[in-house]
Amino acid sequence: MRILLLGAGGFIGRELLAHLASRGHRVTAGVHSRGAVTPLGAHAIATIDMNEATDPADWAELLEDCDAVVNCAGVLQGTRTQSIAAIHTQSPIALFRACEAAGIRRVVQVSAISAEREAGTLYALTKLAADDYLRSTTLEWTVLRPSLVVARGAHGGTALLRAFAALPFAIPVPGDGQQEFQPIHIQDLARVVTMAIEEDTLVRRTVDPVGADVVALRRILEDYRRWLGMAPARVISMPQWLVKLSAWLGDRFDGPVNSTAMAQMEFGNTGDSAAFERAVNFAPRRWREMLMMEPAHAQDRWHARMYFVRPLLRATLCLLWLGSGIAGLFALKEWSTMLAAAVGITPGLAAILLMALCVADVAIGLLVARRWRPPLLTRIQVAMVCSYTLAATVLWPSMWAHPLGVLLKNLPILAAVLALGAIEDDR
Repeated sequence: MRILLLGAGGFIGRELLAHLASRGHRVTAGVHSRGAVTPLGAHAIATIDMNEATDPADWAELLEDCDAVVNCAGVLQGTRTQSIAAIHTQSPIALFRACEAAGIRRVVQVSAISAEREAGTLYALTKLAADDYLRSTTLEWTVLRPSLVVARGAHGGTALLRAFAALPFAIPVPGDGQQEFQPIHIQDLARVVTMAIEEDTLVRRTVDPVGADVVALRRILEDYRRWLGMAPARVISMPQWLVKLSAWLGDRFDGPVNSTAMAQMEFGNTGDSAAFERAVNFAPRRWREMLMMEPAHAQDRWHARMYFVRPLLRATLCLLWLGSGIAGLFALKEWSTMLAAAVGITPGLAAILLMALCVADVAIGLLVARRWRPPLLTRIQVAMVCSYTLAATVLWPSMWAHPLGVLLKNLPILAAVLALGAIEDDR
């Protein structure tokens, strides 16, 4: 079949793409990033911004020559550049209407088990609105609402859990750590998606893909730590004020620990495993079986340990550029005199040149904070640091021997810039 897969660049989408392609389907990978490389296994790539594709006409061209649609696009919380209402509700509804107009019958919506009105979060309500609309259509729809999806790779919630499990001294948990999940392996979810596409047994049904085991958060973290090959660590309870502070900071700085994540976790992520098995006619993998079948390797430990290092790198580089630019503006008179004497220009021209560089430093610091186009921003930072280092070497070579390492510090700064550039883009 010819399938349009939305969210193909995400954690679940990549796995679904590989599974559907292995079944012989011709999959068009719908992604948000312009200029993205066509993933292995995809027949083609389609760029679609679900922040803006809120009219059925926006989908008409993409749906040409298409037999089925799978939508697994989603965000946990809206940001400055992403509208959760558009991505979860307005754009999918426009898509479903376009499918009806184009005569495409089979539509699979990958939602979430916590997409309930009682959850009260914008995440849950926007997901639920699209689910409800789809269920009201004449399409051959299937709504899948999985619990925590587990795979060898990690992103979003699973990446955060592994990062907490890999902390060096203790594993923090909110409250008593008894929040419950029912993890399902990505291959079992992919199998269900395939059934919904290829067979009629799940047509016009809402199914909650869940594993057989109800697992507390505390046990998930302990098992992940053991899976990563790390020595056991004490699990400690985070006081409520610290949980709220972490969520408050996450809301304002796009952090992974935010109010939506906390609310959804407390609401619950469990379902009826017996009902799920009856619906799909197979038994999903159990929690520890998932871990045993895919042992961790060095890259898994690196990823878990680097998870919290990345925002630290980002924050320190942001402060470096902002501090350098602002301090330079305050020392403009002193440095413009030194630069004018060194290169033989007027102090006024030197001051203008240095002011421009200081403003550029501040701009770079702000862009680092906003995570603006990481590959390009990395090249800009490397070029700036190398230029500063080269100019200072030519004009004041004695700085290399300065007891405070004025120029030597640029070497670890370059390494930090390259390290952040290598891990900042996680899609």
